[in-house]
Amino acid sequence: MRIDKLILLVLLAVFGPAQLGAQGVKVLTLEEAIKKDEGLPREQQDKYFPPHKVIGNLYYVGTAALSSYLVTTPDGHILINSTFERTVPLIRTSIEELGFRFEDIEIVLGSHAHDDHMEADALMKQLTGARVMAMDRDVPLLETIRPGGKKHPVDRVLRHLEEVKLGGSTVVAHRTPGHTPGNTAFTMKIEEGGRTYDVVIVGSMRLQGRTVLVNNKDYPNIVEDFVESFKYSRSLPCDIFLSSHPDKYNMAEKHANIGKGANPFLDPDGYLNELKNNEIVFNLKLEQQRKAGK
Repeated sequence: MRIDKLILLVLLAVFGPAQLGAQGVKVLTLEEAIKKDEGLPREQQDKYFPPHKVIGNLYYVGTAALSSYLVTTPDGHILINSTFERTVPLIRTSIEELGFRFEDIEIVLGSHAHDDHMEADALMKQLTGARVMAMDRDVPLLETIRPGGKKHPVDRVLRHLEEVKLGGSTVVAHRTPGHTPGNTAFTMKIEEGGRTYDVVIVGSMRLQGRTVLVNNKDYPNIVEDFVESFKYSRSLPCDIFLSSHPDKYNMAEKHANIGKGANPFLDPDGYLNELKNNEIVFNLKLEQQRKAGK
């Protein structure tokens, strides 16, 4: 993609040179930021990725392109993101490879109401009896996700800053709207090696390919929600940065470094980098749509 001087001037006008370099944040070039915003190709969604411990009782059990996380406890487990129905066998295999029972999933959470993250909620409930929980403002969208005609279950409606507790573990749900009205970041405090770490699992702060920002009749407050969510997300303390798509936190590269020193998932700067680069793309596309008169 060719990025001309006009677009660069737009970015400088939006952020200013001081802000772009603040807090040690590594800002990608526009080409890099837009490419990363597009994500991994679809075939990676169904590709097995080795399950692994992230920190403490938190494990990765997703595919090469779709994140699922397992929080293990003595009273059963919490699964974050059921993904597609067709990828449930991969999640099950990953959980069992780690030595845990798939049937011990007690709670299913979802980052946002898109089928690649929450389509399999009903199937997970059917197979395990788990309670499905979702953010309030995403419930209407979830009701439209009906694989095979199955009604989407929501056993508990979450609100901003509500806590989900099981077996001594607490997951906090933060509403960070924009990507969807109920887009959710989950945080945890996990102890390991005598230290407590702040974990942030980002829902998504990126735009969908053809997201309408200007005069969006279906989501009139989308711009305000994105702006506020970027601001709010930066306020969250973060030691361990994770996301609903593993490429957003460079999971494959970090996985390759497990056991080679410090925990590779310790990446507070990476968290700020991802927020800033998503914000760059957001502001670029907002400016383009405003100039196009959409």
